[in-house]
Amino acid sequence: MGQVVLEQYGMPTDTAWIWYCLMYMAVLYVIFVSMSFVALEYFRHEGSHGAHDAHVPASSTDDDESSDDKSTAYEKAPATPPHVQGGAVSIDVTPAQSFIPVTLAFRDLHYFVPNPTKGEPDLELIKGVSGYALPGTVTALMGSSGAGKTTLMDVIAGRKTGGKIAGDILLNGYPATDLAIRRCTGYCEQMDFHSESSTFREAFIFSAMLRQSNDIPTATKLAHAEDCLRLLGMLNIADKIIRGSSVEQMKRLTIGVELAAAPSILFLDEPTSGLDARSAKIIMSGIRKIASTGRTVVCTIHQPSTEVFEMFDSLLLLKRGGETVFYGDLGTNSSHLIDYFMRVPGTLELQPGYNPATWMLENIGAGVEVKQTNDVDWVKVFESSPEYKQLQDAMVIHTQPREGIPELTYVAKRAASSRTQCYYVVQRFFRLYWRSPSYNYTRFMLSIFLAILFGLCYHSVDYTTYSGVTGGVGLIFITTLFVGIISFNSVMPLAVEERASFYRERASQTYNALWYWLGVSLAEIPYVLVNSFVFTVIFYPLVGFKGNFGDVFIYALLVSLFVLMNVYFGLLMAYSMPRLDVAATIGVLINSIFFLFMGFNPPTSAIPSGYRWLSTITPPKYSLAVLVAQIFSKCTDGGRGMGCATMQNVPPVILTQLGKDNVTVKEFTEFMFDMKYDDSGKCVLVILCITVVFLMMVLLALRYVNHQKR
Repeated sequence: MGQVVLEQYGMPTDTAWIWYCLMYMAVLYVIFVSMSFVALEYFRHEGSHGAHDAHVPASSTDDDESSDDKSTAYEKAPATPPHVQGGAVSIDVTPAQSFIPVTLAFRDLHYFVPNPTKGEPDLELIKGVSGYALPGTVTALMGSSGAGKTTLMDVIAGRKTGGKIAGDILLNGYPATDLAIRRCTGYCEQMDFHSESSTFREAFIFSAMLRQSNDIPTATKLAHAEDCLRLLGMLNIADKIIRGSSVEQMKRLTIGVELAAAPSILFLDEPTSGLDARSAKIIMSGIRKIASTGRTVVCTIHQPSTEVFEMFDSLLLLKRGGETVFYGDLGTNSSHLIDYFMRVPGTLELQPGYNPATWMLENIGAGVEVKQTNDVDWVKVFESSPEYKQLQDAMVIHTQPREGIPELTYVAKRAASSRTQCYYVVQRFFRLYWRSPSYNYTRFMLSIFLAILFGLCYHSVDYTTYSGVTGGVGLIFITTLFVGIISFNSVMPLAVEERASFYRERASQTYNALWYWLGVSLAEIPYVLVNSFVFTVIFYPLVGFKGNFGDVFIYALLVSLFVLMNVYFGLLMAYSMPRLDVAATIGVLINSIFFLFMGFNPPTSAIPSGYRWLSTITPPKYSLAVLVAQIFSKCTDGGRGMGCATMQNVPPVILTQLGKDNVTVKEFTEFMFDMKYDDSGKCVLVILCITVVFLMMVLLALRYVNHQKR
């Protein structure tokens, strides 16, 4: 029996071929290992993946900073006036100003997280921290690793997704609502996540248009975006694609995107992380300029250089455990800070030219090297100091509403209208796909390659024989499988890459997840259609399928629906799973089950009745069924269609089961694979419904799933 089956498919039956095949695979193994060695030894691929510069002015260089001192110069804002305990810096508010200066105050803040040891009390990461930040000043949050400086800033900025918060956060003396915090603040994360297919100017405009109030004219928003580019010294690279930019450029972009939103308060998490001394100074100079516009700036920083440290106005210093060690003005050349520490017995001597920030951290045991161990309780020292008394007096002022200083109130959850959100988000996705040739070009070329490869292999197949029909059904199965898998695997890396910037923008209430979903859904359609139609135009005639223009068009349209279904399934995996490798693994597992029950091998008629329900709920089954039916089950009354031909070499057992001496291709296909032409409409409807279900699940994942835990 086995020999007969092998002969039907033209396979050799001599047992010697077993050894020939084993030897062939062994030779291939040696060849592939050798080629891998050569590739690793002699080939090196670097650079960005995808598009590069959209447009770079001729005067632009890799080092985009201007050579004159103006690019790094800064105008230091005045320190807190001595006659007002914690008084605000005077800021002139012009009618054209797009933000309201805000005094930020936080009183007796505590933050608890669940203890991993069951039955134990919650862990307290922040312990009764109080402080304030004024318009026109830059306040530093410093401390040792694990002191809770980033945690404190996340709590103040409303970015914590778990844990319990106790205490008061106030804006201009009024209790801060979650909406007010998110609408009036900008938050620059330590990691620079952006949609890297945009240009720097487009990123600034995107932020300005979606995060500034809908009442502000478009021209004003665009002008503000240009002002932000100018303020941060980025005009020379404004039209450069973000992908492939330097770390320092990405840092400025992160700051600029938040600044373009015209926030009253700007939070920055380790803005100089990963930068050399020169780049760190450039970044801090930009931050200093931002503060001089009247904004309140708060940033965490770890062991800054002397030059960078002197750009700060105030300091909140924490010890490990989240307790306050010092809060107050730094003074000129850190004189106030130095005077405070020198008053404490046992303090290390500050050597001439030594960095005050490093010296301060070493004294509290938070430096890189602990040079001296002392028993000073720095928390108690601060609580008994005049600086603590000044803080308490200032808190009385800044935790009460003051005459002439408005409360920040917002009605809408997001600044921009739904129409504006939709336009800019969808536009960005179409730009993303156009500027990602590595994504579209790869699947486009693979589709052409597969169409030609399978076309040449099946060019002279006789589709009226038993082996020809089963081979033809297998051909449709394997080609749709490959095209679908390519699209499924290709879309996930792109979606996961963009997901990071989506989380950042969602936290800032930049736009509704609905418009992000709409953008990614629509952007795929034209590329899928072109890809599928090009594949079909090459594949259909080359393999010998017969039909008119309408038949080819319908086949291409059905392939497009199948590919879209796989793309949206890939998006679902990318947005619902925590990492790309997890999404790919689970996707392979699910697809393996799908492929097993698609109805080709085993054919639908051979699937045990107890497992038929798995075949019924397998989405790709319906795509395969309608594609096969269009080719082999179509037989019109006029005798048109490949399904009308009488089959040859049909196994007698099948003829017996059908009770006929001869069967047509249509009868055989419908009996063996249960793929009926009359069911085509129902199959298409099921495909559309499944695609819509996948799309709805993608929307739910975007709306409710967040793998960025803070």
